Amino acid sequence: MPRYLLATTLFAGACIVQAAQAADAGRIIFVAGKASVGDQPAVEGGSVREGELLSTGSDGYIYVKTVDNGLFILRPATRARITAYHVDTANPANTRVKFELLSGVARSKSGEAVKQARQNFRFNTPVAAIGVRGTDFTVFTDDHTSRVAVLTGGVVVSGFAGACRPEGGGPCEGTMSRELSAAQRGQLLQVTRGQVAPQLLSGSALSPDLVSPPRTDEPVAKTDATSGVTTNGGTPNLEVKKVVALTAVNEQPKPPVLPAPETPVPPPAVDPVPPPDPSRPESRIVWGRWVQFDAYYAKLNLPTEMQNAELLATNGDYALLRTPGRQFVTPNNGSMGFALRDSDAVIYTDYGYGSRTIAPATVSNGSLNVDFGSRTFATNFTVLSKDESFPFQATGAVGSDGRLFGDEAKGRPGYLNVQGLLSNDKGGSAAYIFDGRIDALRTVNGATYWMRR
Repeated sequence: MPRYLLATTLFAGACIVQAAQAADAGRIIFVAGKASVGDQPAVEGGSVREGELLSTGSDGYIYVKTVDNGLFILRPATRARITAYHVDTANPANTRVKFELLSGVARSKSGEAVKQARQNFRFNTPVAAIGVRGTDFTVFTDDHTSRVAVLTGGVVVSGFAGACRPEGGGPCEGTMSRELSAAQRGQLLQVTRGQVAPQLLSGSALSPDLVSPPRTDEPVAKTDATSGVTTNGGTPNLEVKKVVALTAVNEQPKPPVLPAPETPVPPPAVDPVPPPDPSRPESRIVWGRWVQFDAYYAKLNLPTEMQNAELLATNGDYALLRTPGRQFVTPNNGSMGFALRDSDAVIYTDYGYGSRTIAPATVSNGSLNVDFGSRTFATNFTVLSKDESFPFQATGAVGSDGRLFGDEAKGRPGYLNVQGLLSNDKGGSAAYIFDGRIDALRTVNGATYWMRR
């Protein structure tokens, strides 16, 4: 055979194999806000193929009905893939299903094929493998930490190490895996990078549903036979005002009856702030490292702090809270500059398969400037570790209550993911928690505290 014919034949064969592998995994039954499939806007009725990246903006939602009538929901600021969805109804042992949550919050409800082949289902995050027992569950993850809450059924969770690897399939079951069922109300399983055995956390303050709450029209979970409690997103007895009609994948989907579209604003809307009460103290910012890793002890007792303060955000090993009191009210114009007063940071070096080292870092040469007229902020600093220095920067939006919402760093070296807060305490203060990539192996995670200049 001539070489050019052979090359053409091989290329065509590769395309056919690739097309065969990229089968339809499901169909989009609802979209709100900014959302995309690959590099195209997500649309209701559109198909989702194996391997396509699903992503939502700060106001975005995607509901996907899988080919076996399961459900996969992405909430705001989330990136995920349905890596594989091969269903063999004649021989369920050949069914292969795999999800991958890169960041954000997602909910997975098992379809009929998954229920028949639970041993072949895998839900991966950057740090953990999740298997099911015929289940409806929600997951939060970033690059460092994953948390799982169960609505119905149960899950088995393990960190990546040894034979439990990201490229594997099915649940990772062994001495270091942990199970969680819907009967364990208000509890979560948490996996932190480098720690194989998941940690059982009591209390729902870190629930994925509090990090990113479900819409009121998100389908309610069925009553769990074990606990007898109707749950949705980990919150017992949640009143669901509207439920999206889940149409069959092979049917033409009908538009669900939904509330009026939400206005796509970068920072979430907040309730109007009441007139200041001079008798109340200013709300203060509480921040710090709350996760222990090896000899790096937690400096913040998060469960204790949450008894007296509102948890606003977590990022890897760090948390940000706000105490009761007079909240910051963002003015309509003007600007404010802040000087760096305190910080705490660590650098992680990830070698793969759960192997990670940690090293202390310092933050210096910091700048934080807020423009109230445009409701934006800009910040930068230098991370110092041993004889190396790494410049970082970030921009973002300012909410009406002084919340800071950073633009996505998207894994770019030198850029930060930021979540922060402004306060009138001590004449004007600010704090934010952050993470950023240094290079292919190293990331930085930390928090900064600022005072008004």
